[in-house]
Formats: sequence, structure tokens, C-alpha cells
Amino acid sequence: MFWVLLLVLAWGAAGAACARLCLAAVRAAAVGRDTDPDRHPRNAHDLTLYEAAFLSGGPGRVAELTLVSMARQRRLLLAHTGWATVVDPHGQDEMERSVIGAIGPQGQSRIAPVRAATAAADAVRSLADRLVRAGLAVPDGPRTTVSTGVRHVRGAALLVLALAVVALSMPGATGMPRWHVALWFALPLALTLGCLAIARVEVPPGARWASPAGQRLLGTLARRADDTGTGTDRGSVDERAYLTSVAVLGIRAAEPHLRAAFGHREPFPRD
Repeated sequence: MFWVLLLVLAWGAAGAACARLCLAAVRAAAVGRDTDPDRHPRNAHDLTLYEAAFLSGGPGRVAELTLVSMARQRRLLLAHTGWATVVDPHGQDEMERSVIGAIGPQGQSRIAPVRAATAAADAVRSLADRLVRAGLAVPDGPRTTVSTGVRHVRGAALLVLALAVVALSMPGATGMPRWHVALWFALPLALTLGCLAIARVEVPPGARWASPAGQRLLGTLARRADDTGTGTDRGSVDERAYLTSVAVLGIRAAEPHLRAAFGHREPFPRD
């Protein structure tokens, strides 16, 4: 009956991981619900593009928006080969100056390191702090806790599978048919998979960065961005609407040549 001990371990791991994830999700959802409405914008029109980008996709989205905006103004060239070249070295705000600084004195750099450096710049951290104080963004603690909780549940699911394999492969009689043993282990596995499915539905991607108050503001912007379409001809679309779609939807809302620039990867070197 050694398999019973393995089953207890499986239930313990699954139950503990799911409980931690549920508690983390509840705490993260509570962020921003009790904030003073006068401390943050009353409607989506009051959000800046940088704020919308951060609430939708975090620091990386802010960096992408800045690069795309500068490229649209012909002050930065983004080549489909994955290189960024400075045309105008004078940034119009702190975000743009962070991009120019990340590119460096040579005036040219790969897009990926520029994006990473801009996302980690002081200007983006200051933006995040302002949004957290306004109750629109999730602080680092709850956001990290939810992500960690999801990883723990995934690990618990893998552990349950491993323990089930060990129990079913044990030599000798287990005291009951093997399919009964498999059924017992299927229960904690179903618990972990169900918890992950619920987390995927109840905690949308934007919830990683935006509090419930921020998500409400983003809802209007998201509907407006969807109306502009993705990857289509933007000639008749207002520039503000275009950049809003990039802020909310990410680089997939940009033109094909810009998507190619961000998605370019160097071929793996061959010996």
C-alpha cells in the first residue's frame, strides 16, 4: 500500500499549490478596488498612451510603443532586419530619451537590447510608480505572487503525474486494480488543471499589470483598438487611434514591416 503514501503526497502538493494561487489571486484582485476615484482618471480618454501601454503589457509594451511612435515620425528607422537607427537624436520626452540612450553613441543597435534597456529605464519605473499610487496598476508584490502561484500549480501537476507513474510502475500487488489507482491520482491532477484553467479565464493577461480600476479604463480603449483592426492599411486612421491600438494590442497592431523588425531573429550560427 505504498502507493497510498504517494497519493497523500500528490494531494498535499496539489492542494497547497492551488490554495496559494487562489489566495494570491484574491489579494491581487483587491488592489485598486478601494482607491479614491479622484486619484485616477475618470475615463479612458484621460489615460496617456504610455499609461495605456503599461497597463496593457507592462514595461516592454511601453518600449515598443515608444519605438513605433518614433519610427512613425521618421525620427527613428526600424529595419526589417532587426536594427534601430537614430535619425533625430533629440528625444521629445523621457521615454524617447531612454530609447536614444539605449541605442548608444553609435546611433545604431539591435532592437531587442534597445527594447530591454528601455523597459528597465528610470522613466518606465517612474511611470509604474505613478500608476500604482493612482490605484490603476498592480504593485510588484501581488503581481509576482500570482505569477509564482501559477508556476507552483504547474509544478504540482507535473509532480502528481510523476507520482502516479511511480505508483503504477511499482512491482507487486497494490491491493486494487491499477485503473483504480490511476483514478485516485486523476483527482488531484484534475484539481491542478482545473485551477490553471480558472486562473486563465479569471485572470486575463492585462490583469498582470492593471488593477481592476485600470482594467475598467482599458476596456474602452481595447474596444476602440479592435475597431481599427490589426496589421491593415492605416492611411485613413487617426495617428492617435493607431498608437492607441499599438499600446493596447502590442506590436501585432503595427504594419507588417514593423512586426518583422521586432520579430527578426539572427540565424543560428553554424560551425
